[in-house]
Amino acid sequence: MAITTAQIKELRDATGVGILDCRSALEVSDGDMDKALDYLRERGLAKAAKRAGRAASEGVIEQYSHGDGRVGVMVEINCETDFVGRSEQFRHLAHEIALQIAAAAPLYISEDNIPQEALDREIAVATAKARAEGKPENIIPRIVEGFVKSYKEDNVLLNQAYIRDESKKVQDLIAEAVASCGENIVVRRFARWGLGETSSDETGEE
Repeated sequence: MAITTAQIKELRDATGVGILDCRSALEVSDGDMDKALDYLRERGLAKAAKRAGRAASEGVIEQYSHGDGRVGVMVEINCETDFVGRSEQFRHLAHEIALQIAAAAPLYISEDNIPQEALDREIAVATAKARAEGKPENIIPRIVEGFVKSYKEDNVLLNQAYIRDESKKVQDLIAEAVASCGENIVVRRFARWGLGETSSDETGEE
C-alpha cells in the first residue's frame, strides 16, 4: 500500500525517528502504525530517538587517509561521556563513518542540512528533464519526488547505504551504537578532501 506523508509524520512525532526509517517501518508493516512502532523498537531505533535530545559534547575527531593519500577525511563524532568516547566500540564507529565519507563523498550530514536552493535546483532539473522526455504532466510530481529521494540517498550521510552492508543506512549503524552504549551519538561535522580538488566539501551541525 502507498504510505502517506501524514502517516510518516505521525510515526515520527511518536518516536522521533528519522523520516527514512519511519517510511521503511510503515512499508514493512503495510501501513499498520502499531506494527511499525514494534518494528522500530525491535531495531533499537525508537529507544535511540528518545536519547537524541541529550547533550553530546564528548567524543573524538577521527582522521582518515585513503588511496595512498589521495583522499583525506576529518569527522567529529560526539557522545555524552568521555567513558564512551574512549571505548573501542565508539572509536570503531567513528572510523567506519570516516571510511563512509571517504568512499561515498556525502555533501551533508542530514536532510536538515540541505540548503533549500539546492533542493529547488534539483527539483527544477528533474522537472525539466521529465518534460523534455515527454512525460505526462500528471505524473511529473511523482517522478520529481523519486529524483529528490535519490538525490538525498546519494548525498546525505545519514541516508546513504552503509558501504559494508547496503541493507542498512548509516543512520541505522549509528542507532545500533546508541542502543548498545546507551548514549546519544551525533555526527557533528566533517570535511573531505580529494587530491587536486580546488575546494573541500565541508558540512556540519552546530
